[in-house]
Amino acid sequence: MLLYVRPKILNRVFLSGLLRGATSLFCPRTAHFETSFWRLRLYSDPSARGVKITAVALPKMSENSRVYVAGHQGLVGSSLLSHLQSNGYRNLLVRSRSELDLLDQVKVRRFFQEQQPEYVFLTAAKVGGIHANSTYPADFIYENLLLACNVIEAAARSGVEKLVFLGSSCIYPKFAAQPIREESLLSGSLEPSNEPYAIAKIAGLKLCQAYQKQYRKRFISAMATNLFGPGDNYHPENSHVIPGMLRRFHEAKVAGAPTVAVWGSGTPRREFLYVDDLTRALVLLMNEYESDSPINVGTGEDLTIASLASVIKEVVGYPGKVVFDASKLDGTPRKVLDTTHVRKLGWKPKCSLKEGLERAYSWAVIHGKLDFDIPPLTPAIDRATPRDACV
Repeated sequence: MLLYVRPKILNRVFLSGLLRGATSLFCPRTAHFETSFWRLRLYSDPSARGVKITAVALPKMSENSRVYVAGHQGLVGSSLLSHLQSNGYRNLLVRSRSELDLLDQVKVRRFFQEQQPEYVFLTAAKVGGIHANSTYPADFIYENLLLACNVIEAAARSGVEKLVFLGSSCIYPKFAAQPIREESLLSGSLEPSNEPYAIAKIAGLKLCQAYQKQYRKRFISAMATNLFGPGDNYHPENSHVIPGMLRRFHEAKVAGAPTVAVWGSGTPRREFLYVDDLTRALVLLMNEYESDSPINVGTGEDLTIASLASVIKEVVGYPGKVVFDASKLDGTPRKVLDTTHVRKLGWKPKCSLKEGLERAYSWAVIHGKLDFDIPPLTPAIDRATPRDACV
């Protein structure tokens, strides 16, 4: 498509962002700009005293695209890989940690140079609950900083068409106004218990913004709420709240224990999203979102930890009593995301909390994730369990 616009009406027709650096527009040289869905080529036309603009639609990920899922054995990555495979994507690139250590810059660069992925989902991360974050703060900040820097930089070097960086709602201030809008970023102090992890995730999204600004890279960031589902980590101490609770209630049920202790007071409010719903959002964002601003992905609804415990008790079928261990950390008092922007793109969650919990528990039991004293921190993923009801 070729548009022709005279200089005196150019500012009225196009967004101000289009004209950044426009001081040289009327010199005999070409300028390039990108908007949400167009890549524009502008060049001066002295004879017509105007500017010609060539607009080409930005490329979108297709079934034939070379797509790299970083972290394909984790909770989000395994869901994403399953989704892409079931939707006909044929050129999927995956590497286990033993095959490609994302903390090794040289190996990451070589992988990108040799494989030439066109689209990248950066879901790899070192993750854990309050206990893990409090116990291993150096590991959490170092590893997450390093892998984000290595993958994003290598993607930029190798000419990746687009990258989606997955962040977390923990990037927002501890006492941010609820529901939390994207504009709340860096407006206050973080929750101390997971501050190192949060800082690493903030650095990752800022790196994406910097590459957009300096090199016009289509690198975007999605901030997810608390996730759960098949493929989660059921470690007795280092897991997140839902897999940790499912494990404790299951063990109490099997042992016939009269009570189950839930960490904390039970009063904090949290939001939870089934992982397959996040996967649908990430694929949508890959093709439809271009802003350098992070975008929230969540249900927009929350409940107390005490209420969550009641639902899990019902799902597991535990007949005993729930008690709360107030000596354990509560974390942020309330955390629920404002999901206005992602919903405007046409996305909304499909899986209810109870249905998601039933499916997560069934998967964990079937695959023996609750049978070990200390299960692997990165469980092997087998997604043969039916998932259609939620997607």
